Amino acid sequence: MMISVTVLSLLISAPLGSLVWARAPAGLWDAFNYAPASRVVRPVTVRGVMGSVSGADNLLTGSGMATLGSQGSSVTLDFGIEVGGLISMTLPNSTSSFSLSFTESPQFISTTSSDDSSFPSFDQTFDGILKVSSRAGLWTQPSATLRGGFRFLTIISNVNNLRLSNVTCAISFMPHMEDMRSYAGYFWAKDTSGFHDEDFLTKLWYAGAYTVQTNTVPLNTGRKVPFAGRGTWFNNATLGVDGPIIVDGAKRDRAVWPGDMGIAVPTQFVSTNDLLPTRNALLTMFNGMDSQGALPESGPPLSQKGSDTYHGWTLIGCYNYHLYTGDISTIKNLWTNYTRAVAYLEGKVDRTKGLMNVTGLRDWARLGGGGINAEGNAILYRVLVTASGLANAIGDASLAAAYAKNATNLKQAFNKEFWMDDVGVYRDNSTTTLAPQDANSLAVLFNLTQEENWKARVSQGLTKNWRDLGPEPPELPDTISPFISGFELQAHFEANQPERALDLLHRTWGYMLYTNLSVESTLLEGFTVNGSLYYRSYRGYNYDAAYTSHAHGWSSAPTSTLTTYVLGLSVTQPMGKTWVVGPVFVKGVGESGGVKGGFETPLGSFGVTLQWTLDEDRENVVGVEANIMTPGGTSGEFVVPSVFSGAGVTVSVDGKVVSSTNGRLALTGEQHDVKVVKTG
Repeated sequence: MMISVTVLSLLISAPLGSLVWARAPAGLWDAFNYAPASRVVRPVTVRGVMGSVSGADNLLTGSGMATLGSQGSSVTLDFGIEVGGLISMTLPNSTSSFSLSFTESPQFISTTSSDDSSFPSFDQTFDGILKVSSRAGLWTQPSATLRGGFRFLTIISNVNNLRLSNVTCAISFMPHMEDMRSYAGYFWAKDTSGFHDEDFLTKLWYAGAYTVQTNTVPLNTGRKVPFAGRGTWFNNATLGVDGPIIVDGAKRDRAVWPGDMGIAVPTQFVSTNDLLPTRNALLTMFNGMDSQGALPESGPPLSQKGSDTYHGWTLIGCYNYHLYTGDISTIKNLWTNYTRAVAYLEGKVDRTKGLMNVTGLRDWARLGGGGINAEGNAILYRVLVTASGLANAIGDASLAAAYAKNATNLKQAFNKEFWMDDVGVYRDNSTTTLAPQDANSLAVLFNLTQEENWKARVSQGLTKNWRDLGPEPPELPDTISPFISGFELQAHFEANQPERALDLLHRTWGYMLYTNLSVESTLLEGFTVNGSLYYRSYRGYNYDAAYTSHAHGWSSAPTSTLTTYVLGLSVTQPMGKTWVVGPVFVKGVGESGGVKGGFETPLGSFGVTLQWTLDEDRENVVGVEANIMTPGGTSGEFVVPSVFSGAGVTVSVDGKVVSSTNGRLALTGEQHDVKVVKTG
């Protein structure tokens, strides 16, 4: 069933508070913002030249001419970070002939092919190069041949004495945001744990934020389907009902994928507070609903179907969108189709087992997943919990209660069917002892464990899959998936294992951020256990390492995770009408200079500054001070950090000693200084 054009136009034109951005306060963190200061950028270095080339450095300033003296000569320019858009240059010769090659990774710098974006090919040369013939004057790349993500541009001369100047890239992503550096959120912390440099966590927070910005694109810039033939590419397909819209990757696939949004949208919220692209993506998914109530796995032009898990992620995405924006009008207009989509999944619940029989098998690339499967049922549980919350927001208490009851019943069935007490983890299905990374991570994150202490057991069990560069999921061997590892990262924090979470951050995201195989500014789609770019080689990518995306929003979990757990700031009711500050102490993080951060909602700005106090040996925490700023008219709680558990403490607010209930202290909005001092 399609949503009517009239309804869609009403939804698209509805006001959205998050369209009005307020800039985060200036601070040390600004130096780590990867977003360009201008929408037109120049290369920053010459990576290399081949053949007869003179004046190459002039291309970095636009003030002089470069000459490629012989046919086949080339110059490779480095933009320094991930960029995407249309190339322009000035050509003085009456007729010029040249080719352009693009790549995200320096591994695929070439004069004969770009890295692959259209189709994965074993020879890694499917896209080829862009061949250009131009008259004198300013040449601009045709919009249909847009490259959504690259760092390196190679210009190859097809004639003798090719002269050119003023090479630029007009950034195509974030088309609705004039100043791409104008973030609503911010984060800063020193990391003295010794794994990487002290600024690692701050760099990582901003790398995740910038990754999602590169994935926020104009409506008519999707990868053309059917895919372009060998030797070319096109990015001129329509991506949904309206733009801008959030897609999965800058280079590819350049389509809406709701599973990816489960990570990317929280990143979007805490960094730019830019939820219009999310609304457009959700409307696009509902516009693809079929007559049975099934939602597509991906948006157009791919429009793939047959995924129960991604169907569930769209529904969870509706809750996240409402939580961050408070936009109840969009939820109300979707409500009939939303409830049909919930019913579609509930209709697959086996009455004997009380669990969903997963028949829509498409997923994040994992093997297996069908039948009475733990990952699919964990997602359904979260669907029901969030559906109950949305039903309450709509004002349907009866439906909210029904969803909540079904969630409770599913939780009981889930633990009965999948829990393996002898090893302390959940199995994939009733016929195996394989303990998947995805289901176990989601079970902890979604509070599916029957006993609270099971969370720590699952956290420990997940480390059995760890390799030098991170977790190897049993459900997709020889793979490091930053998507699923992002849920595991949050699960370790939920299990009160912050040092383990930091270890994972350094293993997986430290590799992505610092490896010279990638762009060192945005985050990889995935990689193999040994760190190569042959992600998913045997699982749909035809052993084409050039096809891997280097700017994938589903890899950005650290951005929201650092805000939610290390800073401790999160919203619990729409727009932050209620909120919580529950910081987690991680040894080596924030001991020097503290932790600072915040974000914005339509209600106003939220900010926290933390300073931990350690004993003389710098081994144990003896106090913490939190300066909390929240909008007037809101209310929240400060949660005494678990590092003080079992010890006597004195808690004060604005200089007055207060008492707390179960370690939780009620606060009103505006500004407060909270101190916790260990007394025993």
